[in-house]
Amino acid sequence: MPGDQPRSAVGVWRLILMPRIVHSALKVSLVVGTVLNVINNGEQFWSHHTVNLWQAALNFVVPYCVSSYSAARNEAQRARGD
Repeated sequence: MPGDQPRSAVGVWRLILMPRIVHSALKVSLVVGTVLNVINNGEQFWSHHTVNLWQAALNFVVPYCVSSYSAARNEAQRARGD
């Protein structure tokens, strides 16, 4: 659209790193990551088998990324008046 300014990567990172967004995304990641780990690795946990640490970590990282990106995008839209 005319008048829209392109989003800069620096601007997006600045928003993603805002303390309010970081704290919120960490809370979401803790809850959702825990639920995903129980769903994906629960049997291994309870039977005392080894768990793939990369998969367990990704169950926390992915919700963090989604939550922080979504919050930053909403913040950018709010600032533009959309």
